Amino acid sequence: MTREQGLIRLCVQQPALPKYRVPVFRELARRRHIALQLHYASKSEVPSWSADGFETRVTEMRQVRIGGTPVYWHSPQWACASRRVCDVLMLSWDTHYASLVPGLVRARAAGVGTVLWGHGYSKRESRVRQRWRYAVRQLATTLLVYNRTTAERLVAAGWDSNRVYVALNSLDQEPIAQARDRWLSRPSELERFRQQTGLGRGPVVLFVSRLCADNHVELLLRAAVEVRRKYPTLRVVLLGGGEDEARLRNLAQTLSLTDSVVFPGPLYDEQKLAPWFLSADVFCYPVNIGLSILHAFGYGLPVVTTDLTSRQNPEIEALEPGRNGLVYRHGSATALADALARVIGHPELRSRLSKMALETVRERFSVSAMVDGMEAATRFADAATRKTGR
Repeated sequence: MTREQGLIRLCVQQPALPKYRVPVFRELARRRHIALQLHYASKSEVPSWSADGFETRVTEMRQVRIGGTPVYWHSPQWACASRRVCDVLMLSWDTHYASLVPGLVRARAAGVGTVLWGHGYSKRESRVRQRWRYAVRQLATTLLVYNRTTAERLVAAGWDSNRVYVALNSLDQEPIAQARDRWLSRPSELERFRQQTGLGRGPVVLFVSRLCADNHVELLLRAAVEVRRKYPTLRVVLLGGGEDEARLRNLAQTLSLTDSVVFPGPLYDEQKLAPWFLSADVFCYPVNIGLSILHAFGYGLPVVTTDLTSRQNPEIEALEPGRNGLVYRHGSATALADALARVIGHPELRSRLSKMALETVRERFSVSAMVDGMEAATRFADAATRKTGR
């Protein structure tokens, strides 16, 4: 890209282009004086989507394992660290990239502003890992994280507050709102869906995500045994696929929950997802919740998850216990059952939580607000680099 007067040439490097990121990059490309070029790889575990409204380059990402740890080399981290290519380079803040430090060093020498974008922490934190992550950050012009809690921790650890920006990780709520409104305008069709899928009278507890060990869905099944004693017609919907499905099916059978647990499989079309969300009373993600919380909130579903925030993804910042959802004592199936029963058994509480869930995504967690943070970090990195003449 060649630079025009007042234009910031921004290159963003990412491991993939998932569907939920397309609206974000489209909005960023629309911002005045930002010329965006996205460089991404195609990681097998993250299906990539077609770009819409912005320029992309797809490049191979090499991977090796050293002592069981994956190590990546993604060439744009090095190749784009040049004034001939861009003015600001936004890189994935993941220290598994062997190409990250060389790219940051080259960018600094070339006078290219850099933004490290990522979680800023690890759910499997160790002192060595933290020290290395913090050492790498010293090479960047600025940092961009997904929530304010992480930003505050970075500042407390000594990072200049003027160089830390927040882009609240968000989902495009428009397709969700369209699907929600379409189904709610057809109540008889929604009721027919409930009967055909075996949900009946409910109550219905919904989980939507990959069925994998990290999400500890087995805890929800164990809690369901206790909830069903009070609500015999309980249905638990585990919507998704993954390597843990066979184990969860066997556990449901062992716990005599076969008739109470529904496995619809993975679904990706919002119109097909919507009736499941709208038929549920509460959304439960035992641990490791991420963007799913914003998906549930978009349907006005209260969320129940663990109180141990260190085991969650940055999007947990959207949860305000007692306002748009509840938390339970980490690891306790009984505590989880109590939280679920509280939402199910108190319609007034459920209605209040639902209202505030919708308000959360409408007012705070929008794509526009997320891109505001990305744009601010980009402009700072550009101005700071031009000011130092590097």
